[in-house]
Amino acid sequence: MDDKSNPQGAGHNGAELSGAGQHSADERSAAQHTSGQHGSEQHSAGQAPAGQSSQEKQAAPGYAVASAPQIAESKREKKDNTHWLYIGVIIAVIAGIIFGLVAPDTAKGFKELGTTYVSLIKMIIAPVIFCTIVLGIGSVRSAASVGKAGGLALTYFVTMSTFALAVGLVVGNILQPGDGLNLSTGGSNTFGNGEEQEAEGLVGFVQGIVPDTFFGAFTSGQILQVLFIALLVGFATQSMGKAGEPILSFVATLQKLVFKILSWILWLAPIGAFGAMAGVVGGTGIKAVLQLGVLILGFYITCVIFVFGILGLILRVFTGFNIFKLVKYLGREYLLIFATSSSESALPNLMRKMEHIGVDKSTVGIVVPTGYSFNLDGTAIYLTMAAIFISDAMNVHMGLGDQISLLVFMIIASKGAAGVSGAGIATLAAGLQSHRPELLGGVDIIVGIDRFMSEARALTNFSGNAVATLLVGKWTHTVDKEQVKRVLNGEDPYVDAGDDHNVDLKYPSVKNPATAHLQPTPQVNLDDYRQQ
Repeated sequence: MDDKSNPQGAGHNGAELSGAGQHSADERSAAQHTSGQHGSEQHSAGQAPAGQSSQEKQAAPGYAVASAPQIAESKREKKDNTHWLYIGVIIAVIAGIIFGLVAPDTAKGFKELGTTYVSLIKMIIAPVIFCTIVLGIGSVRSAASVGKAGGLALTYFVTMSTFALAVGLVVGNILQPGDGLNLSTGGSNTFGNGEEQEAEGLVGFVQGIVPDTFFGAFTSGQILQVLFIALLVGFATQSMGKAGEPILSFVATLQKLVFKILSWILWLAPIGAFGAMAGVVGGTGIKAVLQLGVLILGFYITCVIFVFGILGLILRVFTGFNIFKLVKYLGREYLLIFATSSSESALPNLMRKMEHIGVDKSTVGIVVPTGYSFNLDGTAIYLTMAAIFISDAMNVHMGLGDQISLLVFMIIASKGAAGVSGAGIATLAAGLQSHRPELLGGVDIIVGIDRFMSEARALTNFSGNAVATLLVGKWTHTVDKEQVKRVLNGEDPYVDAGDDHNVDLKYPSVKNPATAHLQPTPQVNLDDYRQQ
């Protein structure tokens, strides 16, 4: 029987024998085409004919073999469960303290858990610094290229983050929270043997910055060499114009990979915190707990004074707005940051709320992304206070020159880490590694309490960016002051359009957090400004 008169048979057998026995290649193709027209829906939907062997199915072009590597998307909804990590660290710290007090001799041996944890962070320092600097240079140029608002924002951010670093140094020197712990600096530490470079003076310093080979900087353990290479790559890429964009795309993808690994490492924080606290308390007793408590309390008080005192005064003097009303307006975002320990989680919400409050969209699009790369007030205070604590705890004196050089390095190296949870301790380790390597063993001490300081860092960074948006809007005449007053007075409340990220304190897991898709080092969208 002819294939056309028997479409079911054709559909069942594929290319059925007809008449004399076997179709030619052309006839077979026509028969298959005819069967598809008469309802072989499986074939047209991409499924192989029923009579085809498994080998033929796999070999069929486009049937089961991908033309490029692919990654299957997870069917589960993405959630930020950082609150469980926070709870885990609290339990681990308490357990470590009790263990150190009850069995001090045994607890000292558990210090290696904290040391191993910090070794994992050390592993990721070089790529973190490289990606951050390369993309940070692009962020600077993007902001500077979009006019007055970008230039003002950059100037303000660098000034305020430098001032915050200085505040941390002053408070650290006044409190001296680590004084009297007398932790040992002898033996090997997490990052190396702590030996000073033999070369002395300016010539030796310059020679130490330049690596033997381009990639040797990433294996030498010298962070200043990585910084040098990153600066070269960053400026060279920018000088290439549009041709350099694929390079930036590659570095941006690499940065996401690096920070994904860092986020995994941070989930081991309870283990590291337990070992660090057990080892420190076992060696020094309850005094270590009290000294660490002084550091945490001093840091929180400094951040509160910085936000409501310094930032509040600046906001009042230059705009006339009230910092307390602004904090109340952004209350949901503060809860979101507290739940995720990352200011980046609230970035989309902040941009929408700043537009609602009366700041022009173009100004918001410049200031907020740039601020997340350069406005690091909370991180800056943490870096310098923690460095002073470690110096005091290990009885290693850091003179004014050492503190200033460390401050300068922190200004550069910390750019881009503002919104990323856990990047603060990586930057701290990088700064100590480049300037006072004998203090690197002290980073183990900070591991136990870093998570408790992370929220204050993120909240202070976020507050600084919100204030900066209003300031730059005022200076560029792109803010509606009457609208700001109405919003802050509650007369024109913000209405959630459905895109905002929120957190329920009963179930604090954040669904589809912004950190899942945002770049760790945000940049101004130049396409929005090229059209103007």
